[in-house]
Amino acid sequence: MTEETERRGSGERVADRALTLRERKKRETRQRISDEATMLFAARGFDQVTVAEVAKAAHVSTMTVFNHFPRKEDLFLDRIPEAVELFTAAVRNRPAGESPSAALRALLLRLLDQRHPLAAVSDDFPYFWRIVLDSPALRARAREGVEEVELALGDAMAETAPGGDGPGTRLAAALTVAAYRAVYVATAQRLLAGERAADVAEDHRSRVNGAFDALERALPGSR
Repeated sequence: MTEETERRGSGERVADRALTLRERKKRETRQRISDEATMLFAARGFDQVTVAEVAKAAHVSTMTVFNHFPRKEDLFLDRIPEAVELFTAAVRNRPAGESPSAALRALLLRLLDQRHPLAAVSDDFPYFWRIVLDSPALRARAREGVEEVELALGDAMAETAPGGDGPGTRLAAALTVAAYRAVYVATAQRLLAGERAADVAEDHRSRVNGAFDALERALPGSR
């Protein structure tokens, strides 16, 4: 290795470390903004809190808030991008020979085991959704989020389908999202009614499996 190459390699490693620190700082700032927003929304209601108040509580500018969250609703429904990433990555990165349906079933069962917020099985869940249900703006954004997941999932299925894009891939994405939405909503209703997460978890698992069994019967080639 020449001295110049060594210097260049050292410089690249420093740049990589600096980028990592910047990204970490951005993530920390984003989380702080989201946490402060959630506390304000819980105390006063989503529609009664302004973005400027969130910025003040998080010790950042209003512009910084919008740099991290393009819309006020995204301050609370901040896992929509994560849902898009998880669903599409499961399809794009699945092992050779595994169907999109199998990859997505495995993802959803793994989220349940992790008690991930996107699995809906948590004793904190009613607190979250009561805030959403009390706000027309949040309810509308939640519906848009489901549409975003469906469109992105359709793209991922089209990219990895043997025959490329087509009506079948879009239909499969729409049915998959609708099937999981039905499972999610059923679990949400039970938790909102006062049941505990521990009491609904296995039924949630059973309904995920039942939904994907039905999808595989309805969609030829999805197994």
